Amino acid sequence: MTTKIRQQNGISILEPSGKIMGPTASELWDVISPQIESSDTPRILINFENVNRVDSSGLGALMIARAAVARKKGRVGVINVSKHISNLVVLSRLASLFERFDNEDAAVSALSA
Repeated sequence: MTTKIRQQNGISILEPSGKIMGPTASELWDVISPQIESSDTPRILINFENVNRVDSSGLGALMIARAAVARKKGRVGVINVSKHISNLVVLSRLASLFERFDNEDAAVSALSA
C-alpha cells in the first residue's frame, strides 16, 4: 500500500492505494498520525478511490485515527468508498463515525467550515 498526502484549505487529504490489510494497516496509521499530531484541530479526508480491500486490521487503524482526531475535536471525512468497504463499515456498525461525502469538492467545503 502507498499513500499520497496533500493539503488543501487546511485539510490533509490522504489517498491510499492497494489493500489496507494486516501489516499495511499499521502503515496507514504511520501516515495518518503525523497529520493528526501536527494540528490543534485536525481535519482529514481519506479518498478510498484506489483502495480495493480493507480487513479488520484496516478498520482498526481507521478507528484509532478517528478516536485520535475526535480527542482533538477534529473531523474525518471519506470519499469514493467502494461497495465492499461500505458494506464492511456498515456491518461493523461504524458507518456513523465517518463523515461521507459525494466528492472531494463537497468534502473540502464542508470540512473547511
